[in-house]
Amino acid sequence: MLRTTVAVAAGKAARVASRLRGGGSALPGLVVERVDPRFLAHALSGLPRGIVVVTGTNGKTTTTKMLVAILREHGLRVFTNPTGSNFTRGVISSMLGQIPLSGRLRADMAVLELDEAHALRFAAQVRPTHSLLLNVARDQLDRFAEIDATAQLLARLSEQTTRGVVLNIDDSFISRGRVRIAEGVDVRYFGVDPSIADRLPELQEADVRFEDDFATPEPGAGDGLLKPRDERSFEVLFGEGDSVGPLELKQRGLAAMINATAATTTARLLLDGEFSEADTVRALRQVQPPFGRGEVIDAGGQPLELVLVKNPAGFTVALGTYGSTPVTSMVAINDNYADGRDVSWLYDVSFESLRDRGVAMTSGVRAYDMALRLRYDDVEVEAIEPDLGRALDRFISEHPDEPKRIFCTYTAMMTLRRDLAARYGLANFGEESQ
Repeated sequence: MLRTTVAVAAGKAARVASRLRGGGSALPGLVVERVDPRFLAHALSGLPRGIVVVTGTNGKTTTTKMLVAILREHGLRVFTNPTGSNFTRGVISSMLGQIPLSGRLRADMAVLELDEAHALRFAAQVRPTHSLLLNVARDQLDRFAEIDATAQLLARLSEQTTRGVVLNIDDSFISRGRVRIAEGVDVRYFGVDPSIADRLPELQEADVRFEDDFATPEPGAGDGLLKPRDERSFEVLFGEGDSVGPLELKQRGLAAMINATAATTTARLLLDGEFSEADTVRALRQVQPPFGRGEVIDAGGQPLELVLVKNPAGFTVALGTYGSTPVTSMVAINDNYADGRDVSWLYDVSFESLRDRGVAMTSGVRAYDMALRLRYDDVEVEAIEPDLGRALDRFISEHPDEPKRIFCTYTAMMTLRRDLAARYGLANFGEESQ
């Protein structure tokens, strides 16, 4: 189609211009959408192994990266959107580096991380063959409003999926969506072994519906359950005598283990008889944390850890996972569209674990709001600097001999990570292998 060829050419030109100017990853996709609104349907048609959508409130980027690593270790050519731009135009932007002017993607399968709302917009153009639904939590209240609204978005996505859906058995907002899935679509679950069920409240929202007779499904032979051996080692159980592991991840924490369980369960569904435990373990052991999700950077001889936070459940888990070791901390909070305008969720997080050492600096658009929030929990703040660049300069120079950690919302993390990439010669967003 001539329109598709023109769209690809215009998008590639916009991609080059955007990179030269240090612009965002979604602009080239916007250009393509304007020229050819049906571009996605054309580009993704005919992929022999299908199209997988990974969505949910927390863990999308990490789980997508893990699933892609497993599939590639099995020899599949997998297209994904590794930049974290999880709107439809971000998916298109990710394609432009490897798609020919014909506009037809050359891959066995696509595994796409998509924002909860944009997953439905994507499905309106291209119905996914498989969906992985991770969890539902209060997030970006200005966009998603009540938590039930987000759950409805994900349930509607499962209705649009044609071959297989993987659901979080421990999140009733997700698992109760089973009734919405079409007849003949394969359904699998992932979750945690009953022996660690007491640790779930720290990871998810409570379902406060009343007079509801919903019962959690019983896991079957194809469903994956996380069984930790200790704080670093775990295995994924698939019924009597069938398991994957033990293994350790480069990323710390129970949430990362659950993400690996979701990815492993989905890979077994996708690969069926081709699934290899050895390939899966090897792939997961090698996965590096995605940008800003517990990524550790060598900053002048000292480790600097970037930790993305964006809602009460995620920040609580981050404080429990990353807040136990003595480091110097900074908190950077923005309220841009991609972060969520409403930051009242900060008052649903307990910051008591930061009391002993305090916080060296708060930064971002809401630097003063964050400092006030910390004061309510008796956490001392040494300095407040709204400008992220100046804050990073001070944070590094004033604490040269100390390990450091920055808790940051999405757009703050993007800005800080670009600055750190320029300082220390790191790969920047969009430069990971696809």
